[in-house]
Amino acid sequence: MTKTIENTIQSYFKSLNQISREKLGNLIKEDFPELSEGTITVYLSKLKKAGIINNPERGVYSITDKQIFNPEINQNLKKIYNKIHKEFPFIDVCVWNTKWLNDLMRHQPFKNYTIIEVEKEAEEQIFNAISEWNKNVYFNPNEEILERYISSNSEEVTIVKNLVTEAPTTKNNKTTIPTLEKLLVDIIIDKELFAAQQGEIEFIYQSAFKKYAINTAKMKRYAIRRNRETELEKIINKIWAND
Repeated sequence: MTKTIENTIQSYFKSLNQISREKLGNLIKEDFPELSEGTITVYLSKLKKAGIINNPERGVYSITDKQIFNPEINQNLKKIYNKIHKEFPFIDVCVWNTKWLNDLMRHQPFKNYTIIEVEKEAEEQIFNAISEWNKNVYFNPNEEILERYISSNSEEVTIVKNLVTEAPTTKNNKTTIPTLEKLLVDIIIDKELFAAQQGEIEFIYQSAFKKYAINTAKMKRYAIRRNRETELEKIINKIWAND
C-alpha cells in the first residue's frame, strides 16, 4: 500500500513543483478513499523523512524532479561583472540578461537587455565607470527613455539599476546573478523594463513552475520587501487552482 501511495503522490507533481497540503490531501482521498486524514498525515510524514517529498514552507509540499535555474552567462556578462568586482570589490552587484526569460514565453521579445543591478549608494559611481569602457549604457531609465531611445536602439544596450537590499541572488560560474524567484517577482513590479513580458505574466509563471524548482517562500519574502506580496499570492494561487 505504501509503495502505491508513494508512486501516486509523485504523479501529482508532474505539472506543478509545489502543492498545498489541503490539495494534496484531497488528491490522495480521491485515489484512496479508505484512508483517514490521520493515516494520510502519517504517510506524508514518512515520505518526507525518506526524502521523497519536501516541505519547503508550512502547508506546502514539493518534489525535487524539476530543473535548477541555470542560465547561460555569456562572455559579455562575465566581462562586465569581473571588471566591476575588480574595481569595486566591496559593493553588492548582480548581472543578467532579459533573454533568460525567453524560454518561459510564447512570443519572443524583439530586444533583450544586459542588466547590472547595484546597491543604491554606488549606482552613479558604477554607471560612470562602466560608461568609460562600454557604450549604450543607461542609468535607471524611465518609461519615456525606454520607449524612445532604448527599445529602438539596434545595438546592444546595458542598463544600470538599483539592487534592492536582501534581494535573492546566487553565484553561478563565479558570477553573482539574480535567482529565478527574484526575476519572477520583478516582472510584476518593473513594468517598464519588463514591458515585453506584461502580456504573458501568468504563462511565464506557469512555465517557470512546471520547468524549474522554485522556492515560493523565498519569492514571498522578496515580494514583501517590494510590497507586492498580495499580487504575487494571487498569481500563484490562480496557477495552482487552474492546474
